[in-house]
Amino acid sequence: MDLVQSGDSLRIRILTEASSVWQVLAGMDKKRSSSRDRKPRADAQRNRALLLEVAKQEFTRSGANASLEDIAQQAGVGPGTLYRHFPTREDLLEAVYRSELERLAGAERTLAQTMTPIDALRSWLFLFVDAIAAKALIAPALNSMVGDHKKVFEAAYAQMHDAIRSLVKRAVRSGDIREDLDPIDLLRALVGVANVATSPNWQQSARRLVEILIIGSRPINPRPIKLARR
Repeated sequence: MDLVQSGDSLRIRILTEASSVWQVLAGMDKKRSSSRDRKPRADAQRNRALLLEVAKQEFTRSGANASLEDIAQQAGVGPGTLYRHFPTREDLLEAVYRSELERLAGAERTLAQTMTPIDALRSWLFLFVDAIAAKALIAPALNSMVGDHKKVFEAAYAQMHDAIRSLVKRAVRSGDIREDLDPIDLLRALVGVANVATSPNWQQSARRLVEILIIGSRPINPRPIKLARR
């Protein structure tokens, strides 16, 4: 076993056991006020969100084996806080990817409310390219670990399909997109670029493909028929 992974496992076990003792002791205190209860919950949510953001950046920069201690330090929290939220590296990787999928699914509503139909569709497809990149980074690490992680990647697929269908439907109503377009074909095209990519700059190619897909999805205007002169 790698020494770094061994050290991580030891820290996880120690911190998990310490956390259990802390929870027992905390449970004995029944007299905490509701105001004191609310503050730790808000702090915990803020710490978790910050850890996920920093982890995403570090995993992107250094790979799935990025130092967990560095992630905690950059997030401004102690290792114990990190391990309370994410007891294992696997948990943190899963949470990062889940948060990306949730952000992607939720972006559809915001974009639809703030942009024109065609611009909302384009922007969402750009975000989808980023989500593909996150999966490309995280999937190999999760697949090498014990357990079935298909649910991690399938959990938000239905939400993503609903999001793209909603955006395309809106663009069809506005006249920007053809009625015969299958929204899922847009996703398949972008995933295909990622699967065959050999260059580290494949995301730039994928973003250019978004523009090509948008242009190719425009309504086909038949050429006017010219009547022969008599």
